[in-house]
Amino acid sequence: MAKDPYTVLGLKRDASPEDVKRAYRSLSKEWHPDKHKGDKTAEERFKEINSAYEILSDPEKRRMYDQFGAAGGGRGMPGGFDFSGFRGAPQGLEDLFSTFFGGRAQSRRHREEGEDMEMGIELTLREAFEGGQRTVQLRRPVQCSACKGTGAEKDTRIITCDACGGTGEVTHTVQSFFGVIQQAAVCEACGGAGKRPEKPCHSCGGDGRKDDRASVTVRIPAGIATGQRLKVAGEGAAGRRGARARDLYVDIAVLDDPQYVRDGDDIRSVHELALIDALLGADVAVTTLHGDVTVRVAEGTQPGQVFRLRGKGMPVIGTSRHGDHFVDMRIVVPTKLSKAERKLMEEWREMGK
Repeated sequence: MAKDPYTVLGLKRDASPEDVKRAYRSLSKEWHPDKHKGDKTAEERFKEINSAYEILSDPEKRRMYDQFGAAGGGRGMPGGFDFSGFRGAPQGLEDLFSTFFGGRAQSRRHREEGEDMEMGIELTLREAFEGGQRTVQLRRPVQCSACKGTGAEKDTRIITCDACGGTGEVTHTVQSFFGVIQQAAVCEACGGAGKRPEKPCHSCGGDGRKDDRASVTVRIPAGIATGQRLKVAGEGAAGRRGARARDLYVDIAVLDDPQYVRDGDDIRSVHELALIDALLGADVAVTTLHGDVTVRVAEGTQPGQVFRLRGKGMPVIGTSRHGDHFVDMRIVVPTKLSKAERKLMEEWREMGK
């Protein structure tokens, strides 16, 4: 029985699309197979998380699930609604309804593309401020170098697939709330190409791709923030037998900085101001991400007074603008005084009587 996607992602029924996205990203990172190599339980958990996200991230699938529930006891209809019967089939929900209401959907033959891949990277605040490029290492299916992605052993033929008769697809039955219907799916034997190697490649077993480590350059826009996601087109997993690769998605996490606190596009920091400068006023140098900035402190500046440095914050992505930098003046009271300083302070106190 399929598990409730809301339970899998730890969500309430009224969760917003952003809640769904945040829960998925957090759990997929936690249970990613790369972190639990050889752990079958973690692998199954990761599959459950992806299946749940597939339903809840699609407004139409989510609406259907909320209305009809899950197979074997969902709400709305006896027996509920089973998404698993056509998950992975090329047509999806839209063609399922087309099949029922308008005759069998016209089949769409296509080759078996690769898969999207995800990974996360951490940036310092300075790196997020400056942007640039980051080279990342990942393990992914890449085109087999022995057969150049064809899946065929050298000097052997590519023949018509006997599993699908060259159509690139096979039909199968789906048990749905409408009853038993037939639906077309990509032929697994040939990956939708309609042809297959006469003799599979010795290196990749006929798949046309192999797992290998790869270096990918990720372009990081200045001003990027935690929770944002970058897409690197064509750098996901390669497709079977020369089919196109999908995309790589990179989730960003910006580390806390010991000197600055980020607040959206603004920056906040604390500057220690000498008591004498607070009393008499002074020009002080404040360190920002843009470099040192001279700030005029008026005489009689009070503890906690905040100075705003316009345009000295983080870049605003997609524009030439920057946020602001807010400086909290923390007045430092000396713990020890020289004899001369003490004498002056005592004279000052006497003057105030």
